Amino acid sequence: METTTAVEALTDELRALLGEAGVTTDPRVRERVSVDGATMSPLILELLPLGLADVVAFPTSAEQVAACVAAAVRHRVPVTPRGKGTGNYGQAIPMPGGLVLDLTRARAVVEVGDGWVTAEAGATMVALEAAARETGQELWMYPSTAQSTVGGFLSGGSGGTGTIVHGANHQGFVVALDVVHATGDPVLVHVEGEEAQAYVHNYGTAGILARATVRLDPLRDWRGFYASFAEQHDAFRVLRELGRLDPAPRLVSADHPDVAAALPPDPAIPEGRASLRAILDPAAVDAATALVIAAGGRVEDLRDGPQASLKLSVLSYNHPIEWLQKAEPGTYVHLEVGGDALVDRLDEVQATIPGGLLHLEAGHTVPIGMLAGVYEGPERLDEVILALGRLGVGVHNPHQWNVDFEVERTLALARDTDPHGLLNPGKLNPGYAGPRKGAIR
Repeated sequence: METTTAVEALTDELRALLGEAGVTTDPRVRERVSVDGATMSPLILELLPLGLADVVAFPTSAEQVAACVAAAVRHRVPVTPRGKGTGNYGQAIPMPGGLVLDLTRARAVVEVGDGWVTAEAGATMVALEAAARETGQELWMYPSTAQSTVGGFLSGGSGGTGTIVHGANHQGFVVALDVVHATGDPVLVHVEGEEAQAYVHNYGTAGILARATVRLDPLRDWRGFYASFAEQHDAFRVLRELGRLDPAPRLVSADHPDVAAALPPDPAIPEGRASLRAILDPAAVDAATALVIAAGGRVEDLRDGPQASLKLSVLSYNHPIEWLQKAEPGTYVHLEVGGDALVDRLDEVQATIPGGLLHLEAGHTVPIGMLAGVYEGPERLDEVILALGRLGVGVHNPHQWNVDFEVERTLALARDTDPHGLLNPGKLNPGYAGPRKGAIR
């Protein structure tokens, strides 16, 4: 916790800047903004709580974000940026206390142009998609947690609906950013193109995103496609083929019957069968139907409209595993996995972990997914990672709050943009191997 004098002085300055409604030290609010979705990780769950905000500010514009950060720097109080708190691994937890900068009130969609939309960091991805649709366009991509903020998605997310065609969110989605450096100057630094990419997926450790311009595609009349199979293997093989269709789908997901059973009830996800769900171009529906029938599956439903697509999006990526964890609390841990071995060596992949169940997505180049299984401790999870590697499966262990993407680039950037080490401290640690019990309290 920061010194009382520094926090009190900062709090007074923030109230003068934002008004009484824009700042709080209420213990209930401080506790609420000091947690995120880290309970999804049994490794991190053992370590909670990891930190508690001393003061919370709610700027309503990008300019106010810059002013808040400058004030915190003057008082040498750490700053942890926060969107909706939908991250799952503690990246928005204020480990040293200090100021939590809640950006959800800075939510204006500033402008929609031809192929791009500009919004402040607290605007939700749903709001951006709705604004784009009014101009006959749609987002390049958006995450499975569609109500998350654009700043949160760019700072901590990676992919989602639209990834099959466009890849991850650091692969061209960002056109430009207005960022705030922790130098004490209340200014917005405008960066574009490759320069902007350095601020993506670094959890605000080298600069806080205050405004973003991201790419749009022409609007398409997507169809929500539901199918089911008696065998998981058939569903996964068809998923891979659907991901290769032309025109390409916006999303394809598939689940083991036990994972599908944990999803919200839907007649198009029948009990006891593997589920396959896709967002398809109308021109691809016949080809997709033929692939399903040829593999012994059946088409359960075809749904129109943006809400049908949104519903499928929120049943993708890590969300099915979250539903599985809710159905059997305290049981499952998961790993992010990728590669054709997820289809070709499915039984071996699932056998690497007790009770192994795979959720699969059609990825940009190869299938990607979430492998869930019974949690038996971090050492056992390390063994699972090694076994998956021997099968040719790419693995990312998400159970850490540390920046693990372009670490050297982020460190170099932070030396200039955060000279006092005040931006989201505890999240940029080279060589960090992941949380272990007792590592941080």
